Amino acid sequence: MLRCLPILTVLACTAALAHADNWPAWRGADGQGQCAEKNLPVKWSTKENVKWKVDLKDQGNSTPVIWGDKIFLTQANKGGTVRSLLCFAKPDGKLLWQKDVPYADKELNWNASWYANASPVVDGERVIACFGSAGLYCFDFSGKELWKRTDLGKWEHKFGNGASPVLYGDLVIQWCGPNEGKGRNFLLAAEKKSGKTVWEQDEKFGSWSTPLITKVDGQDQLLLGLSLDVKGAPDAKTGYLKGYDPKTGKELWYCHGLNSYVYTSPLVSNGIAVAMSGYNGAGMAVKLGGSGDITKDRLWIHPKNIQRVGTGAIVGDHVYILEENGVPHCYELKTGKEVWQVEKRAGGSSWSSMVVADGRLYVVCQNGDTHVFAASPKYELLATNKLGENSNSSVAVSDGELYIRTFQSLWCISEKK
Repeated sequence: MLRCLPILTVLACTAALAHADNWPAWRGADGQGQCAEKNLPVKWSTKENVKWKVDLKDQGNSTPVIWGDKIFLTQANKGGTVRSLLCFAKPDGKLLWQKDVPYADKELNWNASWYANASPVVDGERVIACFGSAGLYCFDFSGKELWKRTDLGKWEHKFGNGASPVLYGDLVIQWCGPNEGKGRNFLLAAEKKSGKTVWEQDEKFGSWSTPLITKVDGQDQLLLGLSLDVKGAPDAKTGYLKGYDPKTGKELWYCHGLNSYVYTSPLVSNGIAVAMSGYNGAGMAVKLGGSGDITKDRLWIHPKNIQRVGTGAIVGDHVYILEENGVPHCYELKTGKEVWQVEKRAGGSSWSSMVVADGRLYVVCQNGDTHVFAASPKYELLATNKLGENSNSSVAVSDGELYIRTFQSLWCISEKK
């Protein structure tokens, strides 16, 4: 189904990037965890530099998003029969409202408490949240439901789903998958004001990857990694990194190389895209700007590595990532050569994605520790900050403060007096 939109504005997140106090999407305004703020906290504990902490009734792996004086967060009860969007006051963490979405059907999942994996997205007027098979919902900032899409079918995999919605001009784009049953894996673009479908793009493979919208030679493109349950392919041709026109959903190019479960989202810098599989799959980089099959433009490929769940970050000429087992890595962007020769774990295992701010890398571990590394080709662990509560979320940044969601709480970390 395809219906072209007459006029699209530029990336909605571009405007948000001008406001350092907003964190409008899972990985910030640019979708790559980059933050322009300075003088952020480096060290904290359960008592030191904690502005406030609020209890959460139910769990979730999603990250808070922030606009102005409001924080939005998803959670779900055990079994996923109720999936919720919560709105908190940023100054003190007070719960302003909660909207519950019931879902009676059973849905496959890795953990009975992990039915809130996708983070919401906001644009200053509305907040859009994906609740997996329960649908895509849009509310205004007072909690009024504006529209919902409960006609998108089931997205079922034994590991659940994880893709967050992204905004592009007047569109909200959602990767609907993965689906290992009879359902579809597809990209959906809908009008963000009405929820009406603008275009859909079906795909053979699935993933947990959140799409990234970026510019390639002046053209807006949507990048998505795809490769589901095809681990061990010797020729690395069973999965792809793909580029699409976000206005129409038309496929522009593809690059072979992903060959196992894709949990991470793409990274882009200086005309180079980096994509990584998980579960012993490949990591690779490709030079952008071509069309059709651009596998010949691949700069490097690591055919087999250990598990990656969280997405890394690019800073200058280097790519940084924390593997699931807690071992940090730094690679040269253009060659893939490993720069950090760190053989031991920095700490606990991690599913969190990196945030870059003020020359530092922030990444949360599953045990609630947050590592702060120097964003430098010289390895330096600046701090390990313990909260003592499990987490699969990533750090959100707003107005000089850090927001960390654990299974039990939402924390505001601040050095402000």
